[in-house]
Amino acid sequence: MHQTKKGNQWHFGMKAHIGVDAKSGLTHSLVTTAANEHDLNQLGNLLHGEEQFVSADAGYQGAPQREELAEVDVDWLIAERPGRVKTLKQHPRKNKT
Repeated sequence: MHQTKKGNQWHFGMKAHIGVDAKSGLTHSLVTTAANEHDLNQLGNLLHGEEQFVSADAGYQGAPQREELAEVDVDWLIAERPGRVKTLKQHPRKNKT
């Protein structure tokens, strides 16, 4: 086990990376790592190969550009970082589709 700093607080322990089926809500994969392991390093272990899309939080930004995930043909639905969302709200015209 390792410690890691998030914001101004220190955390000690483990992290659970969980792959869940969007339709049924059932867990299909679970990987545990030390707290200082980055989320992106485990993304390949969470995919089972039959995904149509991947939905993830901002910790998985940059996943489509990684070499080990280049052959994965899915729609990537990855949240923006909080600072980027704040910037979009300041410029409402940029936020329209």
